Amino acid sequence: MTHVEPIAATALSAGRASGDESSLDGFFARLDPDVRSEWAWDNYKPTIEALSRAFGLRRLVEIGGGRDPLFTPDEAAALGIELTINDISQEELDNGPEEFSKARFDIAGDLTDTGVKRGSYDLAFSRMVFEHVADGRRAWANLNEILAPGGVAIAFVPTLYALPYVANMAIPEWVSQKIVKMLYPHRTDDEDPKFPAYYDWTFGSEKKLRPMLEGAGFREAVVVPFYYHDYFERIPVVRQIDNLMNRVAAARDWRFLTSYAYIAARK
Repeated sequence: MTHVEPIAATALSAGRASGDESSLDGFFARLDPDVRSEWAWDNYKPTIEALSRAFGLRRLVEIGGGRDPLFTPDEAAALGIELTINDISQEELDNGPEEFSKARFDIAGDLTDTGVKRGSYDLAFSRMVFEHVADGRRAWANLNEILAPGGVAIAFVPTLYALPYVANMAIPEWVSQKIVKMLYPHRTDDEDPKFPAYYDWTFGSEKKLRPMLEGAGFREAVVVPFYYHDYFERIPVVRQIDNLMNRVAAARDWRFLTSYAYIAARK
């Protein structure tokens, strides 16, 4: 795939927006994302920055940020944001930057005794986390609970029914772990472990997701689809066939064959 340059954080001020400029639809219309997944990876951080600026969101929480949050303390300070790092593992939080506030809770669990305050964040974001959540519906409902009115939640996720993820669901976890280690020997259990994936409510289709998100209490929902992935880069023939499928799916906007998506919702 061809490299895609990240967007500038001020890109939203350029050009005339299509749709309501104060809506999520208008925001992503101005963002004008490419359909290639490389764009999604290169531009996730600038997208979070732009969301924060566009809607005046200053109290941020990264779900599943652990030891490797999206922003450095210096970057957060330059943006003028208050960033809290969340994880279910205290060890992961302890290994994260000490400058950030930490919040240990399971986004898909019972928040009653966790100490997290309802309505305490303006923007909740995650990357490659929600596919590992067994109860996606409850996770999104909890996001709505911890957001202030007008707050935004966004999750960057791999989506069904891309072939690698369907295969990951179908085969035993111990087998998929061996395959990942064979294809990506640089991934270690200490630095970049593989966690079980459920892909619950990780779709590239707004039509599928909107009723669930509205049921969770959100008034706006946008799903930004992305195609292509690199899981078959070392497997000739399969790679070519899969790339062809992605090219056709992207051209025809077949949401059931997306590889990744930004799922965004506003309270």
